[in-house]
Amino acid sequence: MNITNEDYKKKLSPEAYSVCCENGTEAPFSGKYYNHKEDGVYKCVCCDTPLFSSKAKFDSGTGWPSFFECEKDAIKEIEDDSFGMMRIEVRCKKCDSHLGHLFPDGPAPTHLRYCINSVCLNFEKE
Repeated sequence: MNITNEDYKKKLSPEAYSVCCENGTEAPFSGKYYNHKEDGVYKCVCCDTPLFSSKAKFDSGTGWPSFFECEKDAIKEIEDDSFGMMRIEVRCKKCDSHLGHLFPDGPAPTHLRYCINSVCLNFEKE
């Protein structure tokens, strides 16, 4: 089943549509999951694919939910040179929605920081 932009406009909030479908970014410290501490799984708001475990979440101090690893085969990485800087964009592998960016400054054991917009996520408690 292919979901169209019109379907996403009906399903998502205007902010979620802007971030997931138009590569927007939510304001730091504004998202519902940046300081969220419950145990469970963070899923793609567009297609419900499990993306990150709460066990991989950490406080990066950036104002966005941050994770040191993703679920296996959940994320695709794309080089992003927008805004005059080189970054790695992360997208949902299943539906291609924009989620955020990946940086090499996270904690051990991976030293990665998936910096993800809360509005791109739904949370399912363990």
